[in-house]
Amino acid sequence: MAAVSANKLELLQIADAVAREKSIDRSIVIAAMEDAIAKAARARYGSETDVHAEIDSKKGELRLSRHMLVVETVENPANQISLEDAKRANPTAQIGDTIADTLPPLEYGRIAAQSAKQVIVQKVREAERDRQYQEFKDRIGEIVNGIVKRVEYGSVIVDLGRGEAIVRRDEMLPREALRNGDRIRAYIFDVRRETRGPQIFLSRTHPQFMAKLFAQEVPEIYDGIVEIKAVARDPGSRAKIGVISRDSSVDPVGACVGMRGSRVQAVVNELQGEKIDIIPWSPDIATFVVNALAPAEVAKVVIDEDRERIEVVVPDTQLSLAIGRRGQNVRLASQLTGWDIDILTEQEESERRQADFENSTRVFMEALNVDEVVGQLLASEGFSSVEELVLVDVRELAGIEGFDEETANELQSRAREYLEHLEAELEAKRKELGVEDAMKDVPGITGKILVKLGENDVKTVEDLAGCATDDLVGWTERKDGETVKHDGFLDASETSRDEAEALIMQARLAAGWITEADLAKPSDDEEAADGDDAASEAHPA
Repeated sequence: MAAVSANKLELLQIADAVAREKSIDRSIVIAAMEDAIAKAARARYGSETDVHAEIDSKKGELRLSRHMLVVETVENPANQISLEDAKRANPTAQIGDTIADTLPPLEYGRIAAQSAKQVIVQKVREAERDRQYQEFKDRIGEIVNGIVKRVEYGSVIVDLGRGEAIVRRDEMLPREALRNGDRIRAYIFDVRRETRGPQIFLSRTHPQFMAKLFAQEVPEIYDGIVEIKAVARDPGSRAKIGVISRDSSVDPVGACVGMRGSRVQAVVNELQGEKIDIIPWSPDIATFVVNALAPAEVAKVVIDEDRERIEVVVPDTQLSLAIGRRGQNVRLASQLTGWDIDILTEQEESERRQADFENSTRVFMEALNVDEVVGQLLASEGFSSVEELVLVDVRELAGIEGFDEETANELQSRAREYLEHLEAELEAKRKELGVEDAMKDVPGITGKILVKLGENDVKTVEDLAGCATDDLVGWTERKDGETVKHDGFLDASETSRDEAEALIMQARLAAGWITEADLAKPSDDEEAADGDDAASEAHPA
């Protein structure tokens, strides 16, 4: 195509058509065409020639020019011009100025035209992708409708009208088979810049997808009267949602279920038959856990706030119902509440209580050199360790039936002697392991902890300062649908995560890694938790 023979408005018509088709700004298309024409012209005049193309956005006229740098001594004639020659074209030219030399229109060969086309396509594609990113980056958290465009390696490419998105295999419901042309509804959970391929990521398994579906079906949620506080899903199988009403006259569960179950059924149908338990949310964690384990009946709940762990006792006949098939019910309840849940039958709890009683009795008999009756009396009064006997008021001990003040004083004296002897043994063991003396000065550390650390090759303040909280108390992870517990250096039943973190921070302070001011700042975990809480309040589930 010859630039001189082209209709002046033809370039503008092409630019307008591409801009409309790709939903991008017309000026971007014109700039891409200018770059493409300039590249094609450089193939004719030389790659080092600084060729510029300008298209008049109103008239469509194309102007080619060669820019030359005014220099004192010309080293590259392709893009430099002497001051003497420059003054012939522009008498006011000076060293460092740029002289624009108009070039005649030229015929583009097949290769040059193809190269120009590639430049235009690339520039337009980049502009289109940037437009998609800018348009969708603020729509994370929304539900969108689209049409399946194609299926690639198990993932589904979705046409959203003004962009393409992808639903990866792990973000689709199990056994969900989508074909070209199918309509699909999904949740935008991420939008990010990618060098190639879709950059809008959709999900049908995300917990918030279910929450947003309920918001569309339940006017009370949309209006803010009913709030979804938590969602837990086993996608395609079963889910639990915790709801609360801000209006005492509105039943949150009934509002979500709808007349004859019409509202919840609409969500179930969208999620391919996923069963949904709608549960009243409660700020009291014990009540919420009991509700979350429904339909199982709960006899007793024991809360360990330090470790965010709850022990739930159920009747023997309710055990399988509480756990659910393959642990599904208790797993979803744990996800919903954010607490670890242990399920025990009444018989198991009774047997464990008896075992704890016998163990405490044996400890007191051996440590205090008393007979079984005295050991049982102490255990039955709730004492579980020798340390507790030392810390308790002697009058409380004397008040136990069968004890007097003399007996109480003798028991406390023996308890102190036992602990002193135990501490001496631990001190000897510490030295044998090579744990440095400076470790004893770390606030919160005990002889037992020092020995445990020494056995795990943590022997200096710097060693302890370099530990992570997980190193000390262990961690849990989900693997193949099961919770796997990894032990730490210390006994997690005796040292909480907060206590372990405090030990590490004190060691870092002693090692000079941080200052007192740093110690006063919240840790990364606390900041993350605060951020999650703030996000939950700003964007309720």
